[in-house]
Amino acid sequence: MDIATIGGIVMGLALVVWGILTNASLSAYIDTASILIVVGGGTAAYFVSYPMAKALSIGSVFAKTIKMSEFSPKTIIKQIIELANVARREGLLALEDATSDIKDAFLQKGIMLIVDGTDPELVKDILESEISNVEERHSVGSGMLEALGANFPAFGMVGTLIGLVGMLQSLDDPTTIGPKMAVALLTTFYGSLFANLIFLPMAGKLNYKSAEEILIRTIMLEGLLSIQAGENPRIIEEKLKSFLPPSERKKMEGEGGKDE
Repeated sequence: MDIATIGGIVMGLALVVWGILTNASLSAYIDTASILIVVGGGTAAYFVSYPMAKALSIGSVFAKTIKMSEFSPKTIIKQIIELANVARREGLLALEDATSDIKDAFLQKGIMLIVDGTDPELVKDILESEISNVEERHSVGSGMLEALGANFPAFGMVGTLIGLVGMLQSLDDPTTIGPKMAVALLTTFYGSLFANLIFLPMAGKLNYKSAEEILIRTIMLEGLLSIQAGENPRIIEEKLKSFLPPSERKKMEGEGGKDE
């Protein structure tokens, strides 16, 4: 589980509650009608935006944002180099036995294509299509979170307008203006809180995770094509390290030195 996502939300809520308690009681910020307008209206608009089956998959989208990545670019590069050494010593057909230890379906698929003697250009086309489809799926998921992040503040404003209308209708009783104004503003508060603490940050986290996964898939693709071309494992390693930032490359070199 990604502790940063959960911890950030909890910390944000704690700071908001602390800010409330330093100025007023927590009960003053709780209004059932305002919550129903924001949550109900924002969710209803979300279901209008997507087909039912896709809209109901939002749970899996949330799960992806808090799930830790199974692999890192450095781990994949090391795995590719091991496969390259196997192929260099025993031939490409020996890679088939190595697939039993590989958990990633994309890497397994690429290895089997190579073992089956698929043309390199076709291997590249198939795996690039796979990468493109993954990117598209992630884009849809982040779009769903962004839609919720846009809907909730919008309905917060709707609730505020509803409250203002009620307030203006009772101007003959000045004692009701303050409480009704407070309730009107609460819907904007709820909408902003949901959007800026949960939905939009989670959409950003999903975009980051998507970019990381695409990078890992690209490293796999480049490594597999290099293995199929019969390149030296050391050359493959240097080629794949170019995908990493300089700080990560130095760490890999340091780890390699320790292993020696």
